[in-house]
Amino acid sequence: MTPEYVVNIGREAIETGLMCAAPMLIVALVLGLLISIFQAATQINEQTMTFIPKIVGVFVTLLIFAPWILQKASAFLMSIFNQLPTIGQ
Repeated sequence: MTPEYVVNIGREAIETGLMCAAPMLIVALVLGLLISIFQAATQINEQTMTFIPKIVGVFVTLLIFAPWILQKASAFLMSIFNQLPTIGQ
């Protein structure tokens, strides 16, 4: 197992993790921005107002993107499992 091989597997793992987390993170970012603009415009500074919409938005996004996330994660795991016999050589 060469250092390049290990770095490549680590890079693929990070890319897969970021791709799987990206939809939820983007939705949370957009909702947070919209809520902040609303709070600034109305001068309502309620701290709990930001959490509930973000939690609901992330949960709905997870429900929508769950099949895609599972497909990406299982494809990565299958590629790792398929490479196992060649690792020791």
